[in-house]
Amino acid sequence: TGYYGDGLNAIIVFTACFLPDSSRTDYNYVMENLFLYVISTLELMVAEDYMIVYLNGATPRRRMPGLGWMKKCYQMIDRRLRKNLKSFIIVHPSWFIRTILAVTRPFISSKFSSKIQYVNTLAELREMIPMECVHIPDSIVKYDEEKCIKRRMRTSCLSNDPEMASVEQK
Repeated sequence: TGYYGDGLNAIIVFTACFLPDSSRTDYNYVMENLFLYVISTLELMVAEDYMIVYLNGATPRRRMPGLGWMKKCYQMIDRRLRKNLKSFIIVHPSWFIRTILAVTRPFISSKFSSKIQYVNTLAELREMIPMECVHIPDSIVKYDEEKCIKRRMRTSCLSNDPEMASVEQK
């Protein structure tokens, strides 16, 4: 969590890999209280505009919040907080997250939908926000580095493959 710009513009960071495992017997209780904590913190921190950065990388499926929980969160957020949200940035979006948001798009406001941005790397995130204000956990940095190495390897393999090179030239 940090601030950016001239005013008190908050940057709220959620790291999904640290969320509780859905197999916990008290999972619903923990998630309910987590949400209440987050909302009360938002109300204290947010004086003006703010953005949410959702770090999805390195998150096993069992730690991702469910669709019902996300819907409930959205509905319970005060109108002022929804209005002051300038962007909801999802870093390392998985196929699952993209699908959930595509399916729910008709049921959420177009204003909120327009605030959602996907960012595939921490380098892309760095271009959007001042990173000195944001703490990125080591597990996310490592995930990003591994993902970038795999992407470079895939790109280099494609460019060294004569069949792919001829496809790329066309």
